[in-house]
Amino acid sequence: MSRYPNESQCVTLLDRAGCTKRVIVHCCTVKTVAAEIAKGFAADTELIIAGALLHDIGRAKDHTIMHASTGADMAERLGLPKELTEIIRKHIGAGLDDQDAVEMNIPKGDYIPRTIEEKIVAHADNMVSDNRVVRHTHTVEKLLAKGSRRGAERVAALHKELSELYGKDLDDVALSLGESPALALLCASLARK
Repeated sequence: MSRYPNESQCVTLLDRAGCTKRVIVHCCTVKTVAAEIAKGFAADTELIIAGALLHDIGRAKDHTIMHASTGADMAERLGLPKELTEIIRKHIGAGLDDQDAVEMNIPKGDYIPRTIEEKIVAHADNMVSDNRVVRHTHTVEKLLAKGSRRGAERVAALHKELSELYGKDLDDVALSLGESPALALLCASLARK
């Protein structure tokens, strides 16, 4: 038996937490991209799938940058494993450094993805805008437009790192799924909302 909730259980957790159908579809799209990327790595796929599905659980209560910290706290209260709560905490962009935490007034903590599972989920989220699969440059450009040069550089560096490890540009891997992967919509249909 897995240590992590399966897809149906994750969608139920999102639904019960109060996430909107739109957030659930987004999480399912991120899961589809993350699962595809994970095929190129020796990584814990069950952890990646659960992490991708639950990464935005905090949006049930907060739609600011704090949703990651809020979501990690929610996951801890649900008794989910630490490695899963850490994916939720660290999924923003390519992570937030200490300077970002101070500037954004978020609780002190480690927000940089370090494990391959944390990196894959964070980057899959960078490659999904709402419920559409996009190139990583979409997120880089959004961050630059907001004046977050360091964040944009971290996303570009994470893309380069993972693409090199994978052996192929991850933009091509993600975009091969299509703009709105059918698997994500099927997953989201599990929600009652």
